Amino acid sequence: MTEITYTLPATSRIELNPAALENNLDFLRKYIGPQTKISSVVKANAYGHGFNQFIPLAEGMGIDHFSVFSSHEAFQVNSIKSTATRLMIMGWLSDDEIEWAIQNNIEFYVFDLSRLESAISLSRKLGKPAKIHFEVETGMNRTGLNRKELRQAVEMIKHHPDNVHVTGVCTHFAGAESIANYYRVQAQIRKYKKIVAWMETQGIRPEFRHTASSAAALSYPATRMDLVRIGIAQYGFWPSAEIYMDYVHSLKEKIDPLQRMLSWKSEIMSIKDVREGEFVSYGTTYLAQSDKRIAVIPVGYASGFSRSLSNQGRVLIDGQRVAVIGLVNMNMLIADITHIPNAQPGDEVVLIGRQGDLEISVASFSEISNQLNYELLTRLPQDINRVVKPLTQ
Repeated sequence: MTEITYTLPATSRIELNPAALENNLDFLRKYIGPQTKISSVVKANAYGHGFNQFIPLAEGMGIDHFSVFSSHEAFQVNSIKSTATRLMIMGWLSDDEIEWAIQNNIEFYVFDLSRLESAISLSRKLGKPAKIHFEVETGMNRTGLNRKELRQAVEMIKHHPDNVHVTGVCTHFAGAESIANYYRVQAQIRKYKKIVAWMETQGIRPEFRHTASSAAALSYPATRMDLVRIGIAQYGFWPSAEIYMDYVHSLKEKIDPLQRMLSWKSEIMSIKDVREGEFVSYGTTYLAQSDKRIAVIPVGYASGFSRSLSNQGRVLIDGQRVAVIGLVNMNMLIADITHIPNAQPGDEVVLIGRQGDLEISVASFSEISNQLNYELLTRLPQDINRVVKPLTQ
């Protein structure tokens, strides 16, 4: 019997532009300063861009430190990255996985005493120090050691100096992307600096002091310390419209220095005619007010194209902006191509990105669907084909 092999159905594809990443990293390095290391945050499948595609690109452009949320992500990134590239886990890690992290020289956050106790115990078992980053509580009230816990943690380290290497001391700001949180963030900065100063009196001098995500690094110069954790900005997106407006406010030419890496494309699967007075797709949400020509596109909410875009989303076909009509299905959406008589099955459909002189941006896509940039990107399914364009494009 002949064996049949299958490949993943390419109903859509994501294209990554390495020239955009190169541009973004150049801008960030100049803006933040050469003295500060960038840790590339690649949690959530590199914000939807794909571990397998993004990590080698970033390494080729000088990135040698990555950050993820969980051990599950760390397993994947560790299998892709170069041996010399460092990796940091900012969130979830079980005791069994702490042993794996120590064995593989992977750095990880410590934000409670039980994790520190486990790290010390497992370090003694392995005969190898744990590389930890103390996350301290400064006002976010999510994860982080409070003052009492921090004093206990420092005493534990003093009693086990060979088992723990304090690679970093860090915190996270409660909304640096919004001016509404300005005073709260400033208070956190002051509290963090006091904590670090106290730790130095206890003989603890970390390799990295780090507090800044993309939002803080772009808006608060005082947060650009030894390392910054850059996520959304490296992919070409501003953390918020406020931060972008603050950046361009003093510029003569209001030009966005960041370039989006990601485009999302599909193609027309089928074309048919609909008569005036007929409904399109499920239910009665769209009634044809005149004769229509429609294109069926093999992308739906299971692919990350939100159902809330029904009857209001837009796509690009033949260099023209086209309305999504009817309900977005699980695997299909329908576009009104009445004004594009030459459209044919197989023609390119741009869901996010450029076609000709027009663009469907993630921001406009997100606003219509009531999603954040972050949310839309990270919900793009992992099984969508991701293709890296040549650097010359």
